[in-house]
Amino acid sequence: MVPAVGPGHLVLIRYGAAARPGDMVVVALPADRGGRPRPPAVKRLVRYDGSHHVWVESDNLDAPGAIDSWTVGALPATAVLARVLVRLIPPGRVQQG
Repeated sequence: MVPAVGPGHLVLIRYGAAARPGDMVVVALPADRGGRPRPPAVKRLVRYDGSHHVWVESDNLDAPGAIDSWTVGALPATAVLARVLVRLIPPGRVQQG
């Protein structure tokens, strides 16, 4: 699958907005194995695991280096920072695929 958000795309987000499975969300990923922090990332909210954890996935699961719940496991629900409201693709950057 092609990533939903790519280089040059703009997203309008709302911090603290409730998210449902299927929504794109901004999440705080855990530090890597070396303890280095990872930047926030846009992922697809797949499901809630109980009331305290979420399962998030990359839209492009085959991308090398994709970090999501398949890599780091379920995240605490507090890791969901914002919900993506709108995705804008600038002219000339239309995705193929």
